[in-house]
Amino acid sequence: MPLYEHVFIARQDISNSQAESLIGHFGNILAENEGAVVASEYWGLKKMAYKINKNRKGHYLFLRTDAPPAAIGEMERLMRLHEDVMRVLTIRVAEHDEGPSIMMQKREERGDRRR
Repeated sequence: MPLYEHVFIARQDISNSQAESLIGHFGNILAENEGAVVASEYWGLKKMAYKINKNRKGHYLFLRTDAPPAAIGEMERLMRLHEDVMRVLTIRVAEHDEGPSIMMQKREERGDRRR
């Protein structure tokens, strides 16, 4: 099955636990459509570059999935209809990276970017 990475932003006025429960909610949608969440991360409440729906901050969540395109389409449709989700980005990847994402790595582990 194809591999995907998703980043979505939830409203700032929900709690951390409610934001993390969105991962389980959308994971269940994938499971019902023969897909699976390989890994997930909660990046935290971060300030955005510009306002989205009158919000300055948002809860950033990251999913790595292994699912058929129909399941991804259904999950994206339901994400866009969900009242707590403000933005969604989905990218198809050839393979998932091992370990945590760049956002979760410590600055020392990232290496020198100026080379």
